[in-house]
Amino acid sequence: MRYNFDLSEPRDDNDDGSRQSETPPSEEVEWLPLQQHPVFSAPDRDGAASTMPKNLLAWDGASRLYFWDSYKSCLHRLSVRLGEPDPTSVLAASPSKVLQADVQLNFEVQRISINRNGSALFLFGLDGLYVMYLYGRTLTKENTIICRTFSVGWEIYFDRNNAIRTLKVCWHPYSDTHLGILSSDSVFRVFDLSSALGQPEQEYYLQPVEPGSSHNATSICPVDFSFGGDHMWDRLSVFVLFSDGSVYILCPVVPFGSVHKWESLLELYSDAHMFGLKSANSKAVKNSNLAISWLEATFPELTQKEVHAENAAVLRAQPYALFDASISLQGPLCKVSHGIEDDSVHPPVCEGRAVSFLYDLVSKDSILVTAWSDGQLQIYALADEVQPVWKVGSPPRVCLDSTDSIVGLAMICESLSSDTSILMLDLPPDHTLWLGHPPPLLRLAIVDLALPRRSGSVLSMFVDPIISERIYCLHDGGVDSVVLHFLPFTNQTRGKEDMMRSPSVHPILSTFQGEASSASPLSGFLALSDSFGDTWIVGLTPSNECIVVEMETWNTLLPLIIDKVDKLIGAEVPKDTDISTIISKELLTGPRVVFLPPSSPHLRSVAADSIEGRSTLHQYFKLFHENYVEYAHKVYFELQHHAPHVKKIIDDQHSRLRKAQQKILEVERKQEKIEDRVEHAVRFHSELEERLQTLGHLPAAHKRALSKAEREFKSELDRFRGVELDALCSSIKAVNARLKRYTHSPQSNRSNEQRQLPVRRKSHAQENEMSLLKATLEKLSLVNSENAKKVKVVESALKCREIGTS
Repeated sequence: MRYNFDLSEPRDDNDDGSRQSETPPSEEVEWLPLQQHPVFSAPDRDGAASTMPKNLLAWDGASRLYFWDSYKSCLHRLSVRLGEPDPTSVLAASPSKVLQADVQLNFEVQRISINRNGSALFLFGLDGLYVMYLYGRTLTKENTIICRTFSVGWEIYFDRNNAIRTLKVCWHPYSDTHLGILSSDSVFRVFDLSSALGQPEQEYYLQPVEPGSSHNATSICPVDFSFGGDHMWDRLSVFVLFSDGSVYILCPVVPFGSVHKWESLLELYSDAHMFGLKSANSKAVKNSNLAISWLEATFPELTQKEVHAENAAVLRAQPYALFDASISLQGPLCKVSHGIEDDSVHPPVCEGRAVSFLYDLVSKDSILVTAWSDGQLQIYALADEVQPVWKVGSPPRVCLDSTDSIVGLAMICESLSSDTSILMLDLPPDHTLWLGHPPPLLRLAIVDLALPRRSGSVLSMFVDPIISERIYCLHDGGVDSVVLHFLPFTNQTRGKEDMMRSPSVHPILSTFQGEASSASPLSGFLALSDSFGDTWIVGLTPSNECIVVEMETWNTLLPLIIDKVDKLIGAEVPKDTDISTIISKELLTGPRVVFLPPSSPHLRSVAADSIEGRSTLHQYFKLFHENYVEYAHKVYFELQHHAPHVKKIIDDQHSRLRKAQQKILEVERKQEKIEDRVEHAVRFHSELEERLQTLGHLPAAHKRALSKAEREFKSELDRFRGVELDALCSSIKAVNARLKRYTHSPQSNRSNEQRQLPVRRKSHAQENEMSLLKATLEKLSLVNSENAKKVKVVESALKCREIGTS
């Protein structure tokens, strides 16, 4: 059974396929802040706690936001404006476009996601998986657009007779019609929505444990997976996480008909030839030969010399599989810390089980993040490149059609033996290429999110669309932002202190209100970005309340440079100087409390000049001197001692302020010059455009230049015209002159009169010669006239060519 659906680029909001407007003309569109849109006012009556992450929001990457209304069982499409008119605001059009499935959905939708071109969206829940085609709707009914909706994989996952659960569903990054699904039976399947929706196109049976070996049950239970990014063989890889925290790699996995960039595939093809075939190791040569044969069969254009990047920007993958080999499950990946520590010696500090996985590509670094149920994140980077590995002698199972074309395949992916996972960081890179060793993981950091509930936490992670070093972690307590500052390959030019800088964690949203109250996770999360580099995050609470937060992007990755600025300016501040030491703690606490001696009841009756009065006065004076006078001396001494130091600090601050003001003035002056240069460049550009337009109207503007053969032919014609034609004309003129001289000669007349009879005989012979000469002259004149005509035609053609070249 095959289906042919239209998954073309999305149309305009007012074009529903039948050229009918989605909203009545009487309704006026009103732009409201996104958090105040009416679609978020209705409470979610199905907002019960779930054991899996819930996300009812989707973003097409351009201007449309989708929200699944669980209460009405419909999809809202909102046209949004980012940063208009206020840079911190996100506006949405009201009323929204309502999209509804043409079939009844008898399950709770817990996650929605849109494909790459925004033409299809899948609705996923524990009891069903449907794909809604947003622009292939059938009809419009009561301002609601009815969209075609079909179930995917119902024969495998949602049959009541089996207990297979879907763990993760994700669109493939290089195809708009392929879904990747990881299920609880340890099978990774790829479905093609343009063909059979019930049966997968590709099946990979994951066997991380060798047959006959005893392992923990958690080591054979998959949890999550992620497709690789646009880097070397990562773009053709699938990273699989198991519940014990081990990570495995499937490479290569390519959907049939997926589109890939020419430069990326040519890089892989050249890498296999350069480092694989030229290796001294026979195993490396064997692995590279398998990779080259697979690339040439999957992308036949790589072997065609006439195909170049100018006329083939992308290549489409052809159905192919090695008939005598299956893909190996590479792993488990070794985990090291700065090349010396191994998890086999130092066990991981995380407790519980792994619940979520994320792949993030940051420039040259492939980052893998594992989230654990106790609220900790393990962040690793691939210390080496991913390379394809096959197991020869394990043929896959291939399904062919009537034309012997591959329409489906299935293979058992076994893990590599334990001796192939030996860490080889001490060897040169050339000695470890194409040997089948899985790349080791370099430990970057372990982040503790300090979640309020330490068990059973639902975690999901997202990458910021602008800053790939920032990762958003969605959990029961809210949303946290984790920014990576240490990357082994990207930050090689930085100093040692900057490279060893630990990630920074900042809370963004908090749904936990106290220890006595329970926190519930968000039911929707999105990260929006525009072309100006601004980012917003949108959260949806279980009560359907929308939250919009603007995120800082420009100063996120800047390190703390206060000390560096002081060194550059030249401020000589002692190392032990601190603001708190300018004034001692004794002076800040004030004078000591004065304990007055017990006064006698008859103190008022004592005379001042008496012995008792003088002793009492002396005692009071002594107490006053010990407490207040000595404290005053200490204050005076401290001020005298610290006055130069404070003055120096103030002078340094003033000098820094003056230098900053000077720099600001220089920047302002340069800004004026830059503006003048920009205006001059714009004027010059406009003048060039006018000149190009005038030149484009010339008659010979679209003529091509003469080729090499045409130039050689022109030179031959010039030589013929200048030499041979002139010689022919000169010979004809000489013959004509000789003829005229002979006919008008007087000697010939006298000889004719003296000897008439012989002259008559000779005249007959001369007449014959004259007739032949005349015929020859006529032929020469005809040849001359024809040659002259040909030369004129050639000269006119050459003039046209010369005008075209000018």
